Amino acid sequence: MRLTTKQTTLLVLALLIAVTPFFFPSSYYFRVGALLFVNGVAVLGIVILTGFAGQISLGHAGFAGIGAYASALAPAHLGLHPALAAVLGAVLSALIAYAVGRPILRLRGYYLAVASLGFGILVSMVLSNEAWLTGGPDGIAVADLGLRQALKGVGLDLSTAEFWYFFCGFCLMVGAWLVLNLHASPTGRALRALHGSEIAASTVGVDVARLKLQAFVISAVFASVSGSLLALQNKFITPDVAGYMHSIELVTMAVLGGAGSVLGAILGAGILTLLPQVLTVFAEYEQVMLGLVMMLVMIFLRDGLLPSLVRQFSGRGA
Repeated sequence: MRLTTKQTTLLVLALLIAVTPFFFPSSYYFRVGALLFVNGVAVLGIVILTGFAGQISLGHAGFAGIGAYASALAPAHLGLHPALAAVLGAVLSALIAYAVGRPILRLRGYYLAVASLGFGILVSMVLSNEAWLTGGPDGIAVADLGLRQALKGVGLDLSTAEFWYFFCGFCLMVGAWLVLNLHASPTGRALRALHGSEIAASTVGVDVARLKLQAFVISAVFASVSGSLLALQNKFITPDVAGYMHSIELVTMAVLGGAGSVLGAILGAGILTLLPQVLTVFAEYEQVMLGLVMMLVMIFLRDGLLPSLVRQFSGRGA
């Protein structure tokens, strides 16, 4: 029986998540793997917005910041469980994305990119300046999720790093499954038609404004969940999670691997998550490296690394 693209993608992800730990020499690599999965969740939102709908956002880290700080503030001030706080952050991000997206998604091209960038900068400034609530630049502590202890009670005793590796990997699998289902749905086909040409899509009955807004809201929820995962994993969060550079990193990850491909975008997230760990000598030149990567990909691999490689090898085999 021949596997579908969705089944193949999920199978590859599951195998990578399950097999890779056998090659980890220390718990540090579990932490890096968990960070990779957290970035992957955020990048899946970029796949929907950019890869499917063809819209550019340079402020999606703002939604990651909303999710992260909801996970920190709601338990402390509202008494919510951290898991419910993460859900609250996702709902709040969706509502804000709906309110913000209605006006800015009327813009196109770099106008839209600049408008979304302004939103991200605004969120970062609020988180940095309202120290009485957010802790300011020094950050704020985050309550423990408690799930690891619950698993320990049923006989599954994982270290902290191992738990977050597998939990974030599970969240990435769920996110990939949702995105792949969306891709195969009528809404996904309409989004891809919108990406090709808004005018052509509208002439065949596609509600362009509604679909663009839907893609923006869904991608904001993905970013918010990734921010919550990062906060809960680290048990501490700073305004850097909503910073401009984090937004650029997310877009670069998606573009590098292939914004229209779930596996490709996760590959891009993996490369840009692992590179700083390997090439620490370039730590001071991170912005330059990101810009260089974006330029090279746009010039030589416009569809992204994975789609370009697949097309090349398919052409050789033909």
